[in-house]
Amino acid sequence: MCKRVWVLFISNMALVPYVENPLPALSKLHNSSAQFRFANRDLRLAQDWKKLGVAAVVWDAAVVMCMYLELGRVELKGKKAIELGAGTGLVGIVAALLGARVTITDREPALDFLSANVKANLPPDSQQSVVVSELTWGEGLERYPARGFDVVLGADIIYLEDTFLPLLETLEHLSSDATVVLLACKLRYERDTNFLGMLKQRFTVEEVHYDKQRDIHLYKACKLTRKRDL
Repeated sequence: MCKRVWVLFISNMALVPYVENPLPALSKLHNSSAQFRFANRDLRLAQDWKKLGVAAVVWDAAVVMCMYLELGRVELKGKKAIELGAGTGLVGIVAALLGARVTITDREPALDFLSANVKANLPPDSQQSVVVSELTWGEGLERYPARGFDVVLGADIIYLEDTFLPLLETLEHLSSDATVVLLACKLRYERDTNFLGMLKQRFTVEEVHYDKQRDIHLYKACKLTRKRDL
């Protein structure tokens, strides 16, 4: 029997219901670590469900995003990238291993945990290309350069409707006309599809990958070019 409990979503500081399920597929989220091999390197990401909830476990969307990045369809070497709602930091870590200069962001309560994962999984020469920084969507955006990133990454960050407008504002602030935004997500609810509709009002959006086994969609978005008055 499933049991409903309340979990704190650190990335957005809101309480939402989570259905606790004893299935083995979900039990991995409660493990103290998760292991992967990306960019020819073994990675071991610490997890801490009890302390930080969903912000401190590796979700399938992050794994699918990393698999996509390894395909090389988005140029990362030497590019300036930022990860939003990073959680364990897996996506940002892999982007750095693939040659990007990465700003890895999340809410303040998750930063120490995030920083520890970055330090434990990046060799010293790659650590110099990564900055871990606090970012609450829609707030304090002046601390980040407007239109200042080549690539914006987000894995499983579309789930709370109250965050949709601040997230869109953040994406617009960070993106130039040449920026590639990659969003990996599971479409769990109608509101998730609604967000994609909102995104399409400001960006061109294309589904570039679908992982059937994990039911994860990966979207590429580019900022719409505004016509200027003559």
